[in-house]
Amino acid sequence: MALMTMVQALNRALDEEMAKDPRVVVLGEDVGKRGGVFLVTEGLLQKYGPDRVMDTPLSEAAIVGAALGMAAHGLRPVAEIQFADYIFPGFDQLVSQVAKLRYRSGGQFTAPLVIRMPSGGGVKGGHHHSQSPEAHFVHTAGLKVVAVSTPYDAKGLLKAAIRDEDPVVFLEPKRLYRSVKEEVPEEDYVLPLGKAALRREGKDLTLIGYGTVMPEVLQAAEELAKVGVSADVLDLRSLMPWDYEAVMGSVAKTGRVVLVSDAPRHASFVSEVAATIAEDILDMLLAPPIRVTGFDTPYPYAQDKLYLPTVTRILNAAKRALDY
Repeated sequence: MALMTMVQALNRALDEEMAKDPRVVVLGEDVGKRGGVFLVTEGLLQKYGPDRVMDTPLSEAAIVGAALGMAAHGLRPVAEIQFADYIFPGFDQLVSQVAKLRYRSGGQFTAPLVIRMPSGGGVKGGHHHSQSPEAHFVHTAGLKVVAVSTPYDAKGLLKAAIRDEDPVVFLEPKRLYRSVKEEVPEEDYVLPLGKAALRREGKDLTLIGYGTVMPEVLQAAEELAKVGVSADVLDLRSLMPWDYEAVMGSVAKTGRVVLVSDAPRHASFVSEVAATIAEDILDMLLAPPIRVTGFDTPYPYAQDKLYLPTVTRILNAAKRALDY
């Protein structure tokens, strides 16, 4: 195993998949000579050439549309959107065309493509470089959605996304790109889409999160353990499909759940999970599901860190659930 950051793990996944399958191509703004704004594609142009690593115009609609055409004609494109916030000029292509190709063609065509995008805040990016738009994609039938939080998961899930027969929106928490390192196998491996990871086991409370917020969720669990409260910590990893069995099994066991996300609160993805918990296992709950999220405002610049769910906010929510 090698010690890797998330950027290095993603780069390794792309390199290995391109070496393994000549149908895999990479496209996006500055993904070639520069290697992407965060250097995730660094070195790939030199290794695979301009026919497989393509710098595109500054047009997200063109990037997504070109990726769709490539996928429909047999390639496996991996498109990079420099920031998740930039997807909106290409949103119509993604939700109206990419997501619906299999359905509208009666299965004659599929769109096996990946749209990679750095998401979330915490890097002083302001309101055009810090959004978490995953609810848009989860709401769109035909798209799979992944949100990673560790280098190990990033490599295994990106490989799975590239090999999948349907389009996958792959959210990468930019705040964790280089702040987390862990051992990552150098050999080939994939992780299944739709399966959560149990990061910590407990019996008193379930903490659920994904992507950017996972370091705070795990730290909150550590703090709870110091006062004798043991928490299950579930990292969802996949948002569509999401791991219903893992979530329901954990919450039925503990009876209490706190759901954490850095997206705005209203109509957030964790709201869907909370509603499903309340609808399906209400009689097993000892307290109502509690959400800890971002705020229903444009993402701020000056108050960047206050917008994100903090350990203190998670602990306060856990106390509410435990004291209910």
